[in-house]
Amino acid sequence: MFSQQPTTHPGISTLSVQTEAGSSFAKPADADEQDRLDMARLASGHGAALNDLMERHAERIFQYLVRSLQNEEDAADLAQETFVRVYQNRTKFDAAKRFSTWLYAIASNLVRDRYRWRGRHQQVSLDADNEATGNSFSESLPENRPSPSEATQAEERAETVRRAVAALPEKWRVPLVLAEYEEKSHAEIGEILNCSAKAVEVRIYKARQQLRESLAPLLAE
Repeated sequence: MFSQQPTTHPGISTLSVQTEAGSSFAKPADADEQDRLDMARLASGHGAALNDLMERHAERIFQYLVRSLQNEEDAADLAQETFVRVYQNRTKFDAAKRFSTWLYAIASNLVRDRYRWRGRHQQVSLDADNEATGNSFSESLPENRPSPSEATQAEERAETVRRAVAALPEKWRVPLVLAEYEEKSHAEIGEILNCSAKAVEVRIYKARQQLRESLAPLLAE
């Protein structure tokens, strides 16, 4: 049923299904409605709808996972697994809710499972290429690096920030990434993580507080 083909991002493989002919589904203008329509198609046996969902959401989910896991290889694996879970649970999707919220909840559960695995195996990786800093700290990194020495300093600062973010507890890092990079509201993050909006607010506050303490020397420069 599935065949793997490369996506636009190296390291993520696409779950590809054969396109159905003569679909009777109309195209809505709203993105959320399009997601609901594609999930209805998928649940009805039109497997190509998964390709459409991946085309719209796969890259963003991958970037979210990179920032949450600080490791591109793990992120690529879990991005693939996220859409496997979408297919496996296609009949369980609640059309009264946003598909993107459900998708991020699946991805976040996989992040949680991966951190539990890392905890058992004592593995922490800081290999991500992205600077998972959070917007509040991005101003500490220079935008222009005209000289080699400044480039070196910027790389050192970026590495310091990555280590600080990686050192955050997973329960603080994930909501911070969802808020800063994915621009999710506290209410939606709560729905994704199965907690209250107030709990989200507290976790993000604690994450920012710990980052400020960890990055105090850097921010003082």
